[in-house]
Amino acid sequence: MNINQESDYAFRIVLMLCKEGLGNRLDAKYLSEKGSIPLRFLLKLTRKLTQSGIVKSFRGVNGGYAITKEPKDITLKNVVEAIQGPIIITRCIYDEKACSANKTGNCSIHRALSGIQNTLVDELEKVNFEELKNDPW
Repeated sequence: MNINQESDYAFRIVLMLCKEGLGNRLDAKYLSEKGSIPLRFLLKLTRKLTQSGIVKSFRGVNGGYAITKEPKDITLKNVVEAIQGPIIITRCIYDEKACSANKTGNCSIHRALSGIQNTLVDELEKVNFEELKNDPW
């Protein structure tokens, strides 16, 4: 599992929108400049965040983006999954038939990695944007 550059940029987008407040809009150009995110890349990410229901997009002269939930209800896990899909350390956790050792989820390595994945997911769920928005960025 690698939290990639896309997720890092998405964290910035969501944080900026959370600092702005529920329902308040920021335009793509502002988000791009303030977040040091290339505009074309930002548009790709906001599309994914919109599809996941974290962000709402508005068209037109007064368009832009706004968060759709209270910051306390948006976690780092939500953002990672919106951008990268399910959090999976190894494919055999997701699909036991994919085990290259043909153990179908019964090996000690699978169990250990499954525990690590659960810990990672739990930690990402513990951090919400209400906590993050009040810290300097």
